[in-house]
Amino acid sequence: MGLFTAVVVLGLALSAVALRRNGASPRVFRSIGFLMILLVLLVVGARSLRVIPAGHVGVVDLFGRVAPETLKSGIQIVNPFARVTTLSVKTQELKEVMDVPSKEGLSMQVEVSVLFHLDPEKASDVYRTIGQDYIGVILEPQFRSVTRGVTAAYEAKALYTSEREHLAQLVTTDLRVLVAPRGITIESTPLRKLTLPPRITTAIEEKLSADQESQRMEFVLLKEKQEAERKRIEATGVADFQRIVATGISPELLRWKGIEATTKIAESPNAKVIVIGSGKEGLPIILGGQ
Repeated sequence: MGLFTAVVVLGLALSAVALRRNGASPRVFRSIGFLMILLVLLVVGARSLRVIPAGHVGVVDLFGRVAPETLKSGIQIVNPFARVTTLSVKTQELKEVMDVPSKEGLSMQVEVSVLFHLDPEKASDVYRTIGQDYIGVILEPQFRSVTRGVTAAYEAKALYTSEREHLAQLVTTDLRVLVAPRGITIESTPLRKLTLPPRITTAIEEKLSADQESQRMEFVLLKEKQEAERKRIEATGVADFQRIVATGISPELLRWKGIEATTKIAESPNAKVIVIGSGKEGLPIILGGQ
């Protein structure tokens, strides 16, 4: 728009010069001057109005001097000679596939992402001290360095177990410490994929399988031990019962119970012959019971 305006103004000026040489009236010159002023005012007004898209902030740069405050989304009025650069404050994803070391010295390939956004309050500082390519200058190198540093402190099998989420949280925490002062807010760093050499993968899977089998056997042994304890307690109870019963039974008690039983049988209507005093221990003998 600036170049087009300059060309139009220059054309009007040349036209005025040509008309003056041809003896045009002052009224014509005033009309041309009015058109030139009106055009300049329209251009200045148009350049003073800037539209900041949603999810962005505007950084005002006036001849190399960056304003400390940013412009919010919407229509903003600025100095017509200033340059406004828009920076996104939306959540962005940076995905990296990198080779990282493990505690055992193995080389692993991991696919990891970082979700982040630019701090709107620090956008001017980021533009002034880093520039628009703050992702490539600050975030990417720090992200790679932190990820390698975290994985180097853990064994490769940690990425196959529940420690995987713990590692991702460590990457997030360490990365926040490094880039937050530079105006970049880290949201999360999910670990997506791990690739190991085939023989290492097989060895880890076999070890995990052996650990699971060992835990299963420990459970079986514990169950058998509990069952043996249950049987021992049951046998002890039976033995105690028999001992108590045996201690409480005497010949006199048995003789008395025999007399009671004989009396009940004798009172029943069934035909029988009862011999008194001929049985063992003097108990009655019952003959011919029907």
